[in-house]
Amino acid sequence: MAQNRLLDRRDAGRRLAERLLAQGGWPGATVLALPRGGVPVAFEVARALHAPLDVFLVRKLGLPGYEEVAMGAIASGGVRVLNEELLSRVQVSPEALEAAERRERAELERRERAYREGRPPVPVTGRTVIVVDDGLATGATMRAALLALRPLAPARVVVAVPVAPPEVCQMLEAEADEVVCLLAPPHFQAVGQFYDDFRQTTDDEVRELLTLAALPPTQE
Repeated sequence: MAQNRLLDRRDAGRRLAERLLAQGGWPGATVLALPRGGVPVAFEVARALHAPLDVFLVRKLGLPGYEEVAMGAIASGGVRVLNEELLSRVQVSPEALEAAERRERAELERRERAYREGRPPVPVTGRTVIVVDDGLATGATMRAALLALRPLAPARVVVAVPVAPPEVCQMLEAEADEVVCLLAPPHFQAVGQFYDDFRQTTDDEVRELLTLAALPPTQE
């Protein structure tokens, strides 16, 4: 397989973990995955680093009529980040923006209940937090996650992703303590173009991996 290709999300996670481990040990780290696609990646990272795994819920606000384009994102704790550059070029009414946020907030809360299955959030205060996704296009979702993490007072925040455009990695370097990106191709169109298998991660897969990660090592 070519070095600029990823087999699937689990492969991406193993390769990302290798990059992180090459930098040294990560004692006291917590791995947070952005669902859903970030969970299989983060599972491999957390297992390799012997770190606890949790989800950090963030939802993209899709541009009306072009839902794949992020006009912003929301995260737990009432955080909202807007893509001001995009919104300065297209007209989106306050009502449309509010409707998108209301819809995504409801889905965020549904996932919070479904994924945790009664488990409390993993503590992040005073810890090194590694935030993982399966890739970044605009970075809006990751920016919302970083903004939502600040009030929780982590000691250090590291963004770790398999693939993202160079300009997005550079932007995030100003907002995180460190950015680790396996692939930063100049000719970037979509995250999925760098995966051989980019099938959608299901809620069941997310629950299964979180449950497995919560087991003692001898029970895996």
